[in-house]
Amino acid sequence: MSVQPSTAAALARAVQSGASSPQALLEAALARIRMARSLNAVVSLNAGAEAAAMWVAERVAEGETLPLAGVPIVLKDNINARGTLTTCGSRMLANYISPYDATVVERLTAAGAVIVGKANMDEFAMGSSTETSAHGPTLNPWDRSRVPGGSSGGSAAAVAAGLVPLSLGSDTGGSVRQPAALTGVYGLKPTYGRVSRYGLVAYASSLDQIGPFARSAADLALVMNVLAGHDPRDATSLDVPPAFRVGSPDELRGLRVGVIRESLEGNTPGVEAALEALLAALRGAGAEVREVSLPHLRHAVATYYLIAMPEASSNLARYDGMVYGERVPAEDVSGSMTATRERGFGHEVKRRILIGTYALSSGYYDAYYSKAMRVRRLIADDFGRAFGDVDLLVSPTSPFPAFRLGEKMGDPLAMYAADVDTVAVNLAGLPALSVPAGFETVGGVRLPVGVQFIAPALGDERLTALAGALEGIGVVRVEPARA
Repeated sequence: MSVQPSTAAALARAVQSGASSPQALLEAALARIRMARSLNAVVSLNAGAEAAAMWVAERVAEGETLPLAGVPIVLKDNINARGTLTTCGSRMLANYISPYDATVVERLTAAGAVIVGKANMDEFAMGSSTETSAHGPTLNPWDRSRVPGGSSGGSAAAVAAGLVPLSLGSDTGGSVRQPAALTGVYGLKPTYGRVSRYGLVAYASSLDQIGPFARSAADLALVMNVLAGHDPRDATSLDVPPAFRVGSPDELRGLRVGVIRESLEGNTPGVEAALEALLAALRGAGAEVREVSLPHLRHAVATYYLIAMPEASSNLARYDGMVYGERVPAEDVSGSMTATRERGFGHEVKRRILIGTYALSSGYYDAYYSKAMRVRRLIADDFGRAFGDVDLLVSPTSPFPAFRLGEKMGDPLAMYAADVDTVAVNLAGLPALSVPAGFETVGGVRLPVGVQFIAPALGDERLTALAGALEGIGVVRVEPARA
């Protein structure tokens, strides 16, 4: 039986045809995870994975056709799966066992996927490098002295290193797209509401969205047709049936692509070269490429953090050791709560809770959070006007390739600025896809760089179609990283 790393689509076909089995795919994935343990991409395994693989095998034997038959998948450690650890990369939830499945887990399981384990992440998804995790940092498989991005760095590294063909992350301000760019894989942030958030541990509820990592456009379309769709348990879920597909090069002719002018400054030479090469390929395929301006984009980072941090302050108030969190005993309830939060939360989470609480406090709410919400509307309006003239927008996903471990940890503002190209998409609730667009050589090491395509709201299907078209003209492809 073939158990070599492959695309999810190919693995599912092998299981359906009898050329492989879910058990063999699971064993192979576990072997690869063990061999790549030093990457620290996968932080816990699913004790029920073997039983799940056997169940899939039985369904296939009974003649059932499953789109993800036997495909091994890892989840970001903030997505609940019954019976698994869900720590959110935090000491606060070090021993928390999920009592239920997130909607995305239910849909993956119904489609035949096998949940192998949980991927490392920045604590409570607060970070851009996967260095704030209580499990320690994840390493970039292209250069182990560098970060894989964040906060979904473990999920990205697992796919980039070939441990699994698919993984899920969450994207609040770029946490799927930025690590996808820094590890050389696809990362899709759907329209807010296209994928259910039920069972996702909240960071900033008006911004969070679950999205997949993959190594091919076909796999992206495959998994999104499983994940997307209405969920009555999520009040923000949209009733839009999925119709994801892979496009052809012919579809690039006449496509109107707008290059975001404000994203063209401050990029490294390799990022600039990758973007220019991709734009040249689009023009060569018959697309119309022009610059467009989003004048309020310069306020996006400040606006994002003045919304995300207050929402985080509210969402994380439940972790006090009384209902959630590892309780630290003290003389009274107040002392116990204080000691629990002091020991359970890391420095970055504490910083964001404090800033967010301040921004929501009496006398400051209007000056900070309320004003940020008004600027959020201006940014969304900029996108709306731009999409009156173009079909898709494009920018770098990150202005630089992977940075060194520890390089930005001492400078929070520099770390926050790493999200400069991604946060506006979340503020506007739009879908965006980071595609692997080439490499930049730094210190003799080839490091991946990514380019981000943004579609109008509910235009998610355009992005997987575009990815297929770009693969068809040979300008975008995923190269294997060494594990």
